[in-house]
Amino acid sequence: MKVPTVDDGAAAWRIARDSRVLDVNSSYSYLLWFRDFARTSAVALGSGDVPVGFVTGFFRPERPDTLVVWQIAVDREQRGRGTASALLDHLTARLAADGVLRRLETTVSPDNTASHELFRSFAERHAAPLEKDMLFPADLFPDTHEAEFLYRIGPLRR
Repeated sequence: MKVPTVDDGAAAWRIARDSRVLDVNSSYSYLLWFRDFARTSAVALGSGDVPVGFVTGFFRPERPDTLVVWQIAVDREQRGRGTASALLDHLTARLAADGVLRRLETTVSPDNTASHELFRSFAERHAAPLEKDMLFPADLFPDTHEAEFLYRIGPLRR
């Protein structure tokens, strides 16, 4: 696990595209994200130091102790090995060690079973309360998009 650099942006875009679950942002956005939000993101490396997973996040401006996980994805060949959990644990441990993290938020669509389980198990591992509420119903989206549930996890132990 490492702090990403812009050199990891193309791999993150490919992993997101190949996930067939995430909303894929432009390739430009992954480069920009790893330039401007590297501190609140992480990359998992496989053999040959090739990225095999990533998590992107940012601190909410209204709640600077709350990390919003924007995307998390792992290469298909690496799934089922705990990489997503390790990415999330690595990133939150790094931010907690800096004394800046108390809560985590993310949104998950109803059919993304793997993400629902990932965040439920994260809350369990960290003995943190978890709240799940509807954030964006499907009819708010101007295109075809499933609803998004908001997960709030915390407070996290320091």
